[in-house]
Amino acid sequence: MPPVIRFKKYLFIFFAFCAGILHCSCSHDRLSYLYTGLHEHKNEQKDLVALFEKEDEPQIRFALIDKIAAHLQAEHKIKSLAVFLQSVIDAEPDNPYNGYFLLRLAAAYRDVQEDAIAAYYFEYIVQNYSDMIVNGQSIHLLCLKNLIELSGTGTKSVVYYSRLLTDFYNEFDPAQAYFMLAQAYEKQGEWQLAIQAYTQFLNLHRFDVIIPGIPDSYGYARKIVDYSTSTKSWTFNTLDDLVKTIKAAIRARDYATLERCRSKVNFFAMSWKQELSDTQQQPDTNLRDFMYGSAISIASELDPSSTPYEAYLRTSGWNQYIRTWYLYFKKINFPADPTIHGRWEWAGIYYGEKI
Repeated sequence: MPPVIRFKKYLFIFFAFCAGILHCSCSHDRLSYLYTGLHEHKNEQKDLVALFEKEDEPQIRFALIDKIAAHLQAEHKIKSLAVFLQSVIDAEPDNPYNGYFLLRLAAAYRDVQEDAIAAYYFEYIVQNYSDMIVNGQSIHLLCLKNLIELSGTGTKSVVYYSRLLTDFYNEFDPAQAYFMLAQAYEKQGEWQLAIQAYTQFLNLHRFDVIIPGIPDSYGYARKIVDYSTSTKSWTFNTLDDLVKTIKAAIRARDYATLERCRSKVNFFAMSWKQELSDTQQQPDTNLRDFMYGSAISIASELDPSSTPYEAYLRTSGWNQYIRTWYLYFKKINFPADPTIHGRWEWAGIYYGEKI
């Protein structure tokens, strides 16, 4: 259990009692940089500095240092703050509060957008100081949260998210942490580790995790994990091979081939206006049910909106209230498995005329 610091009212009563005595009587030119140039807090800062020079009791001394630092930060005297806190740490290397003092300094640098310096101090604290609780918060947890914000999904974020999940599982959203850890591994090309982290995320059964740029985090993770465990037998080496096979199966009413060719990972059936996250993925319908009746017509060419990575084929005459379907083909982007990366799949169906 990390040590706990609690500010006590008597400390500030003590400050008030001593302030009047010391304000006029103490000379402290050595530390005048701590109040020189201040505006709103100058007089109070002089009193605090005078008390600081004379005080030996650890908790009161801690509170004085914290208040002096707060005034410097509030008036953006970052250089003075850095000199002051570093001098305290150098003079008292065994002070149990040094980790917190560096946290204050890191936060001050972040306030003025000196993110590289702030990140250095946040990481230094985690690596070199024991954790402690200040005002109800773990300083290591605060450091890790800041480091994650500063690093994004960079290389070091793997360490930070792993540390969160190991040390602060119940104090941070584990589902988000597992997903972001997987994202970091994915960005680094560590696909097996990414799949392990995505699997841990899926095991938490959280459908409400919001990730910027990924509207359906659960579906995203499910797709990657399912790709990794599936046979991939429905994929085709080229788009031309896939389209020829689909066309032949439709003309022959070979529903078995159509079922075999559709993707076994997140196959969807949706209208053009729906969001993918709202669709029925892997719809529980048999294509045979929609092939009775009049002949199904197939466009001779792919839709002009097709690209080198996705393609649309217009068909009509299906035995459904919406008789026009656009079959959607997609080039697979899954570097984790070179045997299917870059191959093509029939990924879904859009109902109705193209918007």
